[in-house]
Amino acid sequence: MKLPRVAIAPAGRAHKLVAAIPACLLVLGGCGAAATTPTPHPAPAATATGTGRASPRHASDPPAQPRRERSRAHAGAAAAAAACAPRPPAEHLITSRRWLGGVIVTEYYPVPEAWSEGAPASAPGLAGRHRVDWLYSANGVSMEGDGVDLAGRRVHIQDLGSVGWVNAGGRNTVPPRCGVRWSGGPPAWRAGGWRNRAGAVTFPLLAGGWSDGPGHWVGDYGGATFAYGASLPLRYYRSVAVDPRLIPLGSRIYVPAYRTINGGWFVAQDTGGAIIGRHIDVYRPPTPQRFGSGRLLLGQRIYVIPPGS
Repeated sequence: MKLPRVAIAPAGRAHKLVAAIPACLLVLGGCGAAATTPTPHPAPAATATGTGRASPRHASDPPAQPRRERSRAHAGAAAAAAACAPRPPAEHLITSRRWLGGVIVTEYYPVPEAWSEGAPASAPGLAGRHRVDWLYSANGVSMEGDGVDLAGRRVHIQDLGSVGWVNAGGRNTVPPRCGVRWSGGPPAWRAGGWRNRAGAVTFPLLAGGWSDGPGHWVGDYGGATFAYGASLPLRYYRSVAVDPRLIPLGSRIYVPAYRTINGGWFVAQDTGGAIIGRHIDVYRPPTPQRFGSGRLLLGQRIYVIPPGS
């Protein structure tokens, strides 16, 4: 889950504000919630090769995690506390290889337009018309940063514009600096578009009618624009989004929970408005189910190798 990248994004890159796929946010009430997917318990005695298989340890492998940390690898009270401590530790840019604890791990993917149900609308930077909820909802390109249109073309958000997000009730909400709870609840739509008589978010449907009652226009999206192509040359289960104020871009990152999925190794290649502090977002293929949440892991311990260290 991520929000489109904001000011800290590389050249024109917009990415998820949410720091985890929005469906995860709907499941979790906030700090202290359990993970949506159990954390795999890694065997730290081996690390990844390029094929995702385990290989014998060697000098460049991350050191084994202390036993006391491995015993707390699963999400729960201790993990939630680590992810959302009352007094979070002062963060500094990581300049030498080290283990980093209390990390939230979420996932994001290029969202297919075919999953959306809104009426077609024009979008600055794109030809033709596209489903409006794919463009501007928290389940669409504005949140995930990247998508795939009905013709199979990759699309990304080029400029986030000057407006933020609102929840389903139409009230402003901003991403957390800790944990997973947004200030006004899960985001639903960019702060523009339509509202119903009660002020809640609604939008016109492809099949006719409205998603939540007839709506009136409340404003545009602050100059948000889109473009064709992928926003960055990311690779599934190899690229992660990070907060570059803590983890430098280009860092190699070992995530033990992914050892059986891809060998555990990633490269920090992306950023996101909701990827703040000890939070990384794993780039993955779209989930088999429509708007699937992917993994959400709390209290993880990762190994960071900054460039040149």
